[in-house]
Amino acid sequence: MGTFTEHSAEEQSISYRFPKEERLRSKKLIEQLFREGSSFNSYPLRFVALHVPVPSELPVQVLVSVSKRNFKKAVDRNRLKRQMREAYRLHKHVFSKPTPESGTWYIGILYIGKEKNPFNLISKKLNSGLERLLLK
Repeated sequence: MGTFTEHSAEEQSISYRFPKEERLRSKKLIEQLFREGSSFNSYPLRFVALHVPVPSELPVQVLVSVSKRNFKKAVDRNRLKRQMREAYRLHKHVFSKPTPESGTWYIGILYIGKEKNPFNLISKKLNSGLERLLLK
């Protein structure tokens, strides 16, 4: 009978937390992200990313947004944002622990679809979008 605590050392070092410090909240940085950042779509998500090579303690800061125009009910917007945050939290290890000298990624993840999609589709698209970001 196997135990659930048998993990490799690499798996134990991965943090699946999504603390407040990793969320992009600064109005000034958000404006800079949308003004200077590059974007691409991985339907139903749109990624806007900006890499700033200034030394920083935080490797990535993320903004999650769902349009009020497409989803009138706050319940629907909040559910989609919760699903996007959870998918990011599970896949953020793609950005392995970079050194402070490598700079910071500012990422905006926007839901551009007009219908509610299941979590597994959102998760798959978010993961492919994050991997595409790293290739840039």
